[in-house]
Amino acid sequence: MTATLLSIGHGYSAAALARRLAGWRIIGTTRRAEKADRLRAAGIEALVWPGEDLRPAIAAASHILISVAPDDDGDPVLRELAEAIGAAAPHLAWVGYLSTTGVYGDHAGGWVDESTPLTPSTRRGQIRVLAEGQWQRLAERAGLPLHIFRLAGIYGPGRGPFEKVKNGTARRIIRENQFFSRIHVDDIAAVLAASIARPHPGAVYNVSDDDPAPPEDVLTEAARLLGLPPPPEVPFDEAEMTPLARSFYAESKRVRNDRIKRDLGVKLAYPDYRAGLCALLAAEG
Repeated sequence: MTATLLSIGHGYSAAALARRLAGWRIIGTTRRAEKADRLRAAGIEALVWPGEDLRPAIAAASHILISVAPDDDGDPVLRELAEAIGAAAPHLAWVGYLSTTGVYGDHAGGWVDESTPLTPSTRRGQIRVLAEGQWQRLAERAGLPLHIFRLAGIYGPGRGPFEKVKNGTARRIIRENQFFSRIHVDDIAAVLAASIARPHPGAVYNVSDDDPAPPEDVLTEAARLLGLPPPPEVPFDEAEMTPLARSFYAESKRVRNDRIKRDLGVKLAYPDYRAGLCALLAAEG
């Protein structure tokens, strides 16, 4: 039987995983018909959802990846498809849910790991905790081989800082003791592939690199690689930001990634932002 991945919400991280799964059948969902056409051109069996019936794809899947963001009521995938996914549990080898390190909340720059209590201070983090719990309850009830991946800030091709640094719109927002953890999209894909190869139902993994750092340090390094002066500094209290951008600064923490190395044998291709930025710049020419 051909290994079949159903990727619900087939976006940036899921696409990176799909590129690693040579010989697999990949079924991916998207909300827009025009994106479905692009997925088909990349060899993905695309379905528009919400809209099309996903139950045949669930029945055909050996593996399911969920990348859909929750809303105020939790996970929209489960609201519509919990019964079908639960019924498919006996023939599923692996289910992955992409969450966020935002579930840990603010730790004033301190370290967190997978055993840290979930105390999010933002609404975005709170609804992720709600969605994680919904998936865990379904897993317990139906015997679903669930794996939760808490992703740090994602960067990679098309999502680097270079364009803003080059065009002069980048600003180094300065806030004392502000730490963010990051992860290159290719390392996300490596972690997911390693988990698929070594499933451990019920596992939770932080997916982050080895070097949490203040956001201004990343922009300084991007400017150095471009041979440009660092972007201007702006104190956090004076910075003009969208409410979403400002909410990212509400929490400061450093995320431990020991479990993906110990339990999955993952060796990060980009263990810090310096390596990741250097590779991005080289790829962009």
